[in-house]
Amino acid sequence: MIELTRQYGRYGYRRIAALLREAGWSVSDGRVERLWRREGLKVPMKQPKKGRLWLNDGSCVRLRPEYRNHVWSYDFVHCRTDDGKAFRTLNILDECSRECLAIRVERKLNSTDVIDVLTDLFILRGAPSFIRSDNGPEFVAQAVRDWIAAVGAKTAYIEPGSPWENGYCESFNGRFRDELLNGEIFYSLREAQILIEQWRRHYNTKCPHSALGYRPPAPETIIPMDHRPMMH
Repeated sequence: MIELTRQYGRYGYRRIAALLREAGWSVSDGRVERLWRREGLKVPMKQPKKGRLWLNDGSCVRLRPEYRNHVWSYDFVHCRTDDGKAFRTLNILDECSRECLAIRVERKLNSTDVIDVLTDLFILRGAPSFIRSDNGPEFVAQAVRDWIAAVGAKTAYIEPGSPWENGYCESFNGRFRDELLNGEIFYSLREAQILIEQWRRHYNTKCPHSALGYRPPAPETIIPMDHRPMMH
């Protein structure tokens, strides 16, 4: 437990318990919490609660994604390499499964990069019902809308500020900064690309997510030895 806490310093006891159970330990959250407190481990501060979205007529709407490929969000995060030069990441998220579909890391990112990544994802996964960007530059958002219309995809673009809950990308970006960007020195852009992709894979396949019952968004499938095909 202490080793996992050292490795994942921002995890609370529930995530640590989920990782222990995945590793084969038969432990409850309560037992891990007792051991956690006995060892004097610090529980990370809780995130502030998010408010609901109110419309002009006083009504409240909090629509949620209902299935995989229902709503994708994309957003940009800024960081710097050790030499002080800036780079940006383009994060694309499936809001229902919480899976991080892609992170593109470049010195500069524009609408062409967004469209390139979305094109690859459309080929691999099909088009989602909605694509949303809450905080991206408007010229990028307009180019993506135009591209969706041009390719004839059955995809509706959600306008920024529309009455959809917008906490998914913000939550992911906060975790991305907290667990990786704030704790790493990137000596080159290439190093940043490699480490960020490693983190993305860990986030998808290993990282317990509270909204998913402390399961990872896209756990790896393990084939039992006795079910594997015989080699001739």
